[in-house]
Amino acid sequence: MSRWGRKDAKKAPEVIRTVTEGLKSLYRQKLLPLEQYYGFHDFHSASLEDADFDNKPMVLVVGQYSTGKTTFIKYLLEQDIPGSRVGPEPTTDCFTAIMHGDVEGVIPGNALIVDPNKPFRKLNPFGNTFLNRFQCAQMPNQVLESISIIDTPGILSGAKQRVSRGERAGKGYDFPAVLRWFAERVDRIILLFDAHKLEISDEFSEAIGALKGNEDKLRVVLNKADMVGTQQLMRVYGALMWSLGKVFGSPEVLRVYIGSFWSEPLMVTDNRKLFELEEEDLFNDIQNLPRNAALRKLNDLVKRARLVRVHAHIISYLKQEMPSVFRKDNKKKNLIYQLPVIFSKIQLQYNISAGDFPDCAKMQEQLMVHDFSKFKTLKPNLMSALDELLSGDIAKLMPLLRQEELEATDQPGVQGGAFLGTRVGPFIEGDPFGEENGEGSEEEEDWVVNKDKPKYDEIFYNLAPNEGKLSGTKARDWMVSSRLPNSVLGRIWKLSDVDRDGMLDDEEFALASHLIEVKLDGHGLPPELPTRLVPPSKRRQKGSDA
Repeated sequence: MSRWGRKDAKKAPEVIRTVTEGLKSLYRQKLLPLEQYYGFHDFHSASLEDADFDNKPMVLVVGQYSTGKTTFIKYLLEQDIPGSRVGPEPTTDCFTAIMHGDVEGVIPGNALIVDPNKPFRKLNPFGNTFLNRFQCAQMPNQVLESISIIDTPGILSGAKQRVSRGERAGKGYDFPAVLRWFAERVDRIILLFDAHKLEISDEFSEAIGALKGNEDKLRVVLNKADMVGTQQLMRVYGALMWSLGKVFGSPEVLRVYIGSFWSEPLMVTDNRKLFELEEEDLFNDIQNLPRNAALRKLNDLVKRARLVRVHAHIISYLKQEMPSVFRKDNKKKNLIYQLPVIFSKIQLQYNISAGDFPDCAKMQEQLMVHDFSKFKTLKPNLMSALDELLSGDIAKLMPLLRQEELEATDQPGVQGGAFLGTRVGPFIEGDPFGEENGEGSEEEEDWVVNKDKPKYDEIFYNLAPNEGKLSGTKARDWMVSSRLPNSVLGRIWKLSDVDRDGMLDDEEFALASHLIEVKLDGHGLPPELPTRLVPPSKRRQKGSDA
């Protein structure tokens, strides 16, 4: 068969096995050529790479200084972050990507942006001043196996903010632009407020403005709420909602989670139940991020494609209006001045929603430095490919997306860290107890809890155990009196209920009491119960089981 047969032979269609594969293919084939042809990357965000599609879900944590951002992350991970400091003064002066790694370590920004396996290569244009304040903290942590977290510098106020970023000397980086870059790529944005520090400075307002267009990813956390009583908390909450309404300029109300996100005892326990419910809601939202990752990527690609379409029409219109020879500069100035009118014309002519258009003032500023004569007119084949992507190709991925969502329902989501203690023993609604009844002897061996066991035994028997064991409800009521958060108490319960029968005998109760005191003294909890903490009778049971 000759060249005629080869010419008529159809190319085999590409087999798409996952939504992520399909999105990468659509972007490379139909959206990227249009972005490059109309200079989209000069006005908006940089091009996407495979790492942007393949990366784990990311959570961006933003807030003013001393609102507890780093402490919040440490609370989620239940592990110290390499290279981090915590204090009332502004301690975090870097953007820190906290990611999973087999060995603890810190990777500096300049080395980070050349790694093709990480989604940070397009941060290079922000320059050395930013890259010197950007790092990646890698650590072995179960939470980070499912998500990555971006910690941000605390936002100061007034001249302090400009000096700290180096903007006054003209050698700094554009902080809101960096925030916008991350906001476009992350799956969730946590905006932290301090119950004692609700003032939104101009700099913080500008930073929040950089998050606009990503309101669907935004969650607001009112932190340190245990430092105020119920009546004052109501006033603080109302003041926060009023301030947020002014900043966002929207009638829609943002979801605000109220709590105290650290592993220390609550200072005022009046609203403990409220904090428990709010924390559970927030943790559920974060735990579902891996399940919803493909949907978020699809949503962001559609959002980007709509902006690219508008950008192509704007650039084409400006090109057509430019004279071929004379008075180019005057015409350019006039077109920039008339940009709001041009937006309205394009909106009516092509039936495009006003919400798809970029910020007019910002684009006017960007157009000042561009040569309109180098702009391109509409290219029908590129525009038809974009229309096909929006109208047909994305719809073809929906059955595959639904299939992935069904398969993901069996997956536990984010695990480990603080998420481990939210559904353990009596610290969960419903029936938490198994039906096994373990038996234990009182064989005493070298056990570190022994020295304080008489003290714990007195408390244990005052709680009126039934047949030598305390029910989950009685144990919970006593453990809650320590004022530790439920996620911490849940982990203590898991470590103490060695035989997993949903109750505590005298040894297990002594162990729980010991762990509570350890935590109140400021020490961490072990991920697994070490041998020296296993009650003597349970050691013998484990030995006989083996």
